[in-house]
Amino acid sequence: MAEPKKKGFLGGLIRSLSTARGGKLAKDPPRTASEGDVSQKRRTDGPEMVGSRRRPRRVVRREEKGKGRADANGHVYEASPLSEWPPSGVSSEEELTLGHAMDLISRGVPAHKGHRRPVPHRSDHYYALYTTTAGNHDETTDAANLHDSMIQLSTLRIQGANTHVYPWETLEQPSLAFTHGGRPGTITLSHWANMSSIIPPAIELRDSGLVPREVDLVQIFDRLKQLEGGLEDNDEDLMYRNLYKRFLKDPDRVFSPHKSMEKQITDLIMVLSGPGWIDFTIPKNQVVTRFIFDTGHANHQQYVKFFHQLVLSLELELRINSKLHNDWAKEKLMGQIPPRIQWNMALARRWHDYVRVGESGSAADQVRLRYKLRKRQAKMLKRFAQMMKWPNLDETLEALKQYEVERSLLDLSSHTMAFFSGLVLPGTTFPFLMMNSLIDIDPDKATDNLALLTHLHPYCGFQYRNSYTYWSSACIVGKVLAPTCLEVGGWIGPARPTVDLSRSQIARIRSRRPRQRITPEDVTSMSERSDPLGPPAEVFPVKEYELVSPDVDDFTDTIRIELLNLKRTLPNRQDTGPQWFDASIQFAIDGVSWPLRLTYDVSFINAWPCSLGPHPLFFDYEYSSVKADELVKIQDWGNPGGFSGRSANSTPVGGSAPPKSAMSEDDAERVLVVSAFGVRDNEVLARAWCSHWGLSAVIADIRKTCMACAIREAYAATVTVAILIEEQPDEDL
Repeated sequence: MAEPKKKGFLGGLIRSLSTARGGKLAKDPPRTASEGDVSQKRRTDGPEMVGSRRRPRRVVRREEKGKGRADANGHVYEASPLSEWPPSGVSSEEELTLGHAMDLISRGVPAHKGHRRPVPHRSDHYYALYTTTAGNHDETTDAANLHDSMIQLSTLRIQGANTHVYPWETLEQPSLAFTHGGRPGTITLSHWANMSSIIPPAIELRDSGLVPREVDLVQIFDRLKQLEGGLEDNDEDLMYRNLYKRFLKDPDRVFSPHKSMEKQITDLIMVLSGPGWIDFTIPKNQVVTRFIFDTGHANHQQYVKFFHQLVLSLELELRINSKLHNDWAKEKLMGQIPPRIQWNMALARRWHDYVRVGESGSAADQVRLRYKLRKRQAKMLKRFAQMMKWPNLDETLEALKQYEVERSLLDLSSHTMAFFSGLVLPGTTFPFLMMNSLIDIDPDKATDNLALLTHLHPYCGFQYRNSYTYWSSACIVGKVLAPTCLEVGGWIGPARPTVDLSRSQIARIRSRRPRQRITPEDVTSMSERSDPLGPPAEVFPVKEYELVSPDVDDFTDTIRIELLNLKRTLPNRQDTGPQWFDASIQFAIDGVSWPLRLTYDVSFINAWPCSLGPHPLFFDYEYSSVKADELVKIQDWGNPGGFSGRSANSTPVGGSAPPKSAMSEDDAERVLVVSAFGVRDNEVLARAWCSHWGLSAVIADIRKTCMACAIREAYAATVTVAILIEEQPDEDL
């Protein structure tokens, strides 16, 4: 049988892996601008302004010594926050040079850049959208810390160390390393852009006709045990025998045996492309331990197939990541391998990192595995339960301790097996694995009512013991109530209970698609539309800028959350899962009750921190300021002509509707800046109002992000609401 032909770029990339043998790795090509160049330099090719003379922008070099920066004439300006505009020594009639303007206006300002990236092997109709940000001279970002938020296992970088640099480098898309914002219930700017990507359906792999050898559990686990020490890539003959004598058939073993690693990689990819293997790209298959939790005779065939697929995937993973190979070629190859094969390799990597073979035999019940993460995961779950103020905390922690002593944590369910073993595929499964593990360990029989909690229905939450409710980070109820809660492990809680659920019950929340979406053109033009200096020019008049700053001491203290209301909806005839509900929150404002429906599944974008603020704002960034209690008087913001969407109208209980706002076409991009300082309920009201009208918003902690930068980020994201808050570091939820 002839060797399968390696067609196109994939074959070329596989062959390129062998170009760096003998320990001499080829130099990796530099990244291009499309691969994440987030230079802080201003563009020198900005568009010409009609009717005015403009020269190409020049790059202003930063001084390497001292705290100041120099303009074109050599004058040094101290990098200290502004307290007035114009600053001391600058006239309101002065026209600033580019260098002076960048020093006074742009220093410490986050510079947002959008990226439109193609989808491999597909037409230009499909694309993925991302953003990167630089310029604030600080290591902080708008994303949550993976360790603090307990979602490390939710994400996996496709190639290299699991240090996340760019959101397109992870296997799961959207990237969970760049999804959750630093404040509870928020997302990052990059995730907001990524939500408007157009991703094609999975590519069906073509059956190559190659089939592996038949093997039993003893052969599989013997090889898994050997591979714990790594691949024998320093002995070509041994590596060949271990693969082709045990697992694959070499069609050219007589005249041209496949001893080169690139041929072996090709054979493994083609075998794993065949039908019959488990497809881990399908969400229902991503709790991988459900295929091996049952060690009974009836599940033996499935058990063997799972580990057969695992050992072949591990052989492929270790060959591609061999130390003999060029780093650049490995990265390129991994980016071009079909997703189905990539997910196989992700499982293999998790296994190689966290699981070891203890004992094995011919039957599943003879297999004994050792799990490196078991103790760490037990500590994580204990901390998670404490932070969530779990209603049955003492009994649950006592049960956890007992299961640890008995070493039976992994025997409770496929969820606990996945969570404590670390056999977790990246993506949305991990939060549900952690919460379901906590529920499974809790000895209270009431948790039986929570058995249907699953990542397949992410827009959900539940009430437990009439004490608290807990909501998935994807659910609009959780996103709105988040300022009064913690967000840990992909869950928001403990949140207020509701009389509309039974003592322990799951609720799925119905919501509409938000009115606002960012377009590909908006993403790619983001840096120009949010430039702190405004359009390109030769000089920058001082009078075109103003220093904006909110009065944090003038806040509202008359808003309180009264009720969380859930109204049952009619289920779909084919839907057998938990009950669906429509959600609303009732507020008391100056003694008057106001209900707001959580009609739209809007997003709240955590603003990027800036430094050396406050910063001046260019006059063309238009905004209007209101206090939180004034929001209920504003209807349908951002819609020219005033009111629409009457089904979402809000009126005070026992009162009449407030006057609607009227906006002109020119005001369609005007940003509504909401001052939600003071009690946390103010921010909850602002978020609920946004969900009521279908308006996503930027959330800015004024201690970290100044008002001007928050407004500019709203323009960058094409949203028309910015909510300003001031969180105190010693606040206790």
